[in-house]
Amino acid sequence: MVINDKYQVLKNYINSLESVAVAFSGGVDSTLLLKTAHDVLGDKAAAVTASSSSFPERELNESKKFCAENNIRQIIIHSDELNIPGFKDNPKNRCYLCKKELFTQILETARENNLAYVVEGSNLDDLGDYRPGLQAIEELEIKSPLRAAGLSKAEVRELSWELGLPTWNKPSFACLASRFVYGEKITEEKLKMVAQAEDLLISLGFRQVRVRIHENIARIEILPEDFSLIIQEGTRIKIYNTLKDLGFSYVTLDLKGYRTGSMNEVINK
Repeated sequence: MVINDKYQVLKNYINSLESVAVAFSGGVDSTLLLKTAHDVLGDKAAAVTASSSSFPERELNESKKFCAENNIRQIIIHSDELNIPGFKDNPKNRCYLCKKELFTQILETARENNLAYVVEGSNLDDLGDYRPGLQAIEELEIKSPLRAAGLSKAEVRELSWELGLPTWNKPSFACLASRFVYGEKITEEKLKMVAQAEDLLISLGFRQVRVRIHENIARIEILPEDFSLIIQEGTRIKIYNTLKDLGFSYVTLDLKGYRTGSMNEVINK
């Protein structure tokens, strides 16, 4: 099936739902989903965005800007993952605990606003990694239109480019809790450390970044083609000094480079 056929399937699927609350983070996938839902359903589609300690302020602001520019109603809800029983202990099913709580809250928001369904933006490629959050989505009967239409990440980006969406080439993002090695206690202080460290790297011109935290060690993941930039004397020293000031004792560069789900590499599946 060619990509435009898949896009028509996506629109038909959304139209069949009649009204939707779109779980909207401002990322590549949820932006395409929200724009399509709004194009198809108009005011019967609304964005629901969670503000939390694991969601950087820059991402929240970008989501607000997109909704304002496209005249899309956005509902901001406040989620505190650190209060979810067991979440702070960072078990391997951490994402399940978070998604179950978050989407339960979004479902309630949808009901309060007379929206028939909640939809989220996972694509076909999301089925290939360890993603316990998808189990919560299935249990709560949340709809996944991009997967239903058979769209991969590359196809989502291509459609986003064709539609003129600003996120078509936006780097992939995951919640800040994913930066913690399983079993390490998640705290608000460490979440802020990670957020500020990644903000620094982005301000220095690195587009795709992760700062993984291992107790007092920062393990930086960037694209291999950016290695030459990070080892430039001025850049290297600035990163080291800033992360030390944030509270890290050691600052390291992962020589394999950026990849999604690197914390899952130690899981015995």
